[in-house]
Amino acid sequence: MKLNIEHITFDCHDAPRLAAFWSAATGLEIVDEPGAFMRLAPGQGGIRFAFQSVPEDKVAKNRMHMDINSDDMAATVDELVALGASIVAAHSSPNATWTVMQDPEGNEFCVN
Repeated sequence: MKLNIEHITFDCHDAPRLAAFWSAATGLEIVDEPGAFMRLAPGQGGIRFAFQSVPEDKVAKNRMHMDINSDDMAATVDELVALGASIVAAHSSPNATWTVMQDPEGNEFCVN
């Protein structure tokens, strides 16, 4: 069996707002008119993001998250905060340094 990922989909309260955040963060174009379901154009490796409005709140830590690689972690974290993300924690180990962040709706991701 071969699986192809169609979208990485974010449940959220405000799909247009979250699509705008991730569009600004990734440079990917929004391909839908503002509404309850929105998508970004395919990115590196053909990865697509989608955002769907749902009524319930996020109540726990994500079971899956993205790790985002950056040439300049500190500058990337600052830019994401300016766009509306928040810092959860900064970590380092002998082999890696990363910052756990949340997008404007609380979805966790890491920048390294």
